Amino acid sequence: MPAWPFTSLLLGFALAAVIALAGWKLRALSFSGAVGAVLIGGFVFGFGGPTWAVLLVAFFAASSLLSRLGRSRKARNPHLEKAGPRDLAQTLANGGVALLMALAVGATGHDSPWYPYFALAYFGSLAAATADTWATEIGLLSSQRPRLITTGEPTQPGVSGGVTRMGLLGGLAGGAFIGITAFVTIQAASLLTTGAWFLSDGFLLITLPVAGFLASLFDSFLGATVQRLYYCERCQTSTEKKVHDCGQTARPIRGLAFMNNDMVNFLATCVGALAAILLSYPFLVS
Repeated sequence: MPAWPFTSLLLGFALAAVIALAGWKLRALSFSGAVGAVLIGGFVFGFGGPTWAVLLVAFFAASSLLSRLGRSRKARNPHLEKAGPRDLAQTLANGGVALLMALAVGATGHDSPWYPYFALAYFGSLAAATADTWATEIGLLSSQRPRLITTGEPTQPGVSGGVTRMGLLGGLAGGAFIGITAFVTIQAASLLTTGAWFLSDGFLLITLPVAGFLASLFDSFLGATVQRLYYCERCQTSTEKKVHDCGQTARPIRGLAFMNNDMVNFLATCVGALAAILLSYPFLVS
């Protein structure tokens, strides 16, 4: 096992704390969410290095800014399980795979033959988280009524499993954002360290958007099939919340008890990580 870079870790946790504090002050994170961000960011910055750090910050900053669009409208949506600042569970759901990949790199080192796969899984998980976030945020602003991804039946905005044209394009754009950011950051790092471009990683411009988009579709599929959904008898509406905003305990009408929105998001990031590896593998061995 390689020696842990304690200086890098210390700096990483310090930077993560600064960013998490800013997110908490701007109400993009709850206090528990800020704690989760420090945990994830500290290990990602410390073990993954600057390229990984830039990608994580880009995901958080872009998604937080996008979530501010139509915030009051989303807060009133009865179907959304969580519409406010990201809490600890949401932070780990979106960044848990990234944290695991950072710890794997910390255990094996950047010179390990496994490093390219850990890096691809890291990139893919963030592409998935970004694609899902952008698809949700943009889709909720659409004037088009969403349709269930499984049957095509019209559904209410905010109901898991519903998709719109704008939302699908938003998901693809989110994955492309991570792909472009990863490629540009790698080029900048290569120029600074070697004085030359590293254009062989150009496949990321294709594989990461596709991985993110596939993961967002998988997220919607789970949302339409096995994600827990409740019904509030008082308000006569479906909801993802066990206790509806009116204070009424809602009864379950669909899905598995443990399959809430956070679990769905985590599984989607796992799919994004795996998809990034599978889609990029031919380029690694060629």
